Amino acid sequence: MFDPVPRPASGLALRCSRALFSPWSRLSLLAVVLACAAVTVLLYEPQRLLSAGWPPQLGGPAAVVLFGVGYGVCTAAFVPRPILNLAAGALFGSQAGLAAALAGTVLGAGIAFTLGRLLGQEALRPLLRGRWLKAADGQLSRHGFRSMLAIRLFPGVPFAAANYCAAVSRMGYLPFLLATGLGSIPNTAAYVVAGSRAGSPTSPAFLIAMGFIVVTGLAAAAVAWTKRNRLRGTEVRGTEVGATEGRSGEVCAGEGRVAGR
Repeated sequence: MFDPVPRPASGLALRCSRALFSPWSRLSLLAVVLACAAVTVLLYEPQRLLSAGWPPQLGGPAAVVLFGVGYGVCTAAFVPRPILNLAAGALFGSQAGLAAALAGTVLGAGIAFTLGRLLGQEALRPLLRGRWLKAADGQLSRHGFRSMLAIRLFPGVPFAAANYCAAVSRMGYLPFLLATGLGSIPNTAAYVVAGSRAGSPTSPAFLIAMGFIVVTGLAAAAVAWTKRNRLRGTEVRGTEVGATEGRSGEVCAGEGRVAGR
């Protein structure tokens, strides 16, 4: 007579979906994606472009566009940018090579930033507890464009590491991509010019490009060393202040006990 009362749906599917899309599950997926990308790079060795050259059947603007896309994917998979920049100059010359390298740089940074933001930010932000990590996160979150521009101009921080660190912060997409594109121009141009003039290592253009690379590398090392010493000094002063406050508290407590007697 009576219709059977429908039973509530089992919560198993809901629990599985929550577990599947949880922050740590997405972080695990990011780790798997990055590991697969690194293994692929090791197996296929994209740097062989420097010795083997570009496929002869590809040429013109299509080849430049295809190289830029491949450049972006390779940088997201941890291929060192200097190798790709040298290849861009050797294959397409200074102007077209620079255009392809810069487009690939922004594309690769955008891919890495998107992966880190979607798959890693929610799980990693609660782990930002150390003084250095909090300082870096605050700098990137509050002054994203300026901080990322400085990182790109002085290539002391690895490209992939900077991308994923920025993704964990609260920096926006537009400041990140603009700072990456503008800040990468000088160093990228130097490598592209060096690659395009590699056949004449005594030419002025090659020597200027290599000199710029050496100077920026030394400047980045000097800035990193200064920042490291400054942070160490801050930590030491903080420890000394904490110890002094602790001793003052003990003295005050002792005086209070004496007065109480």
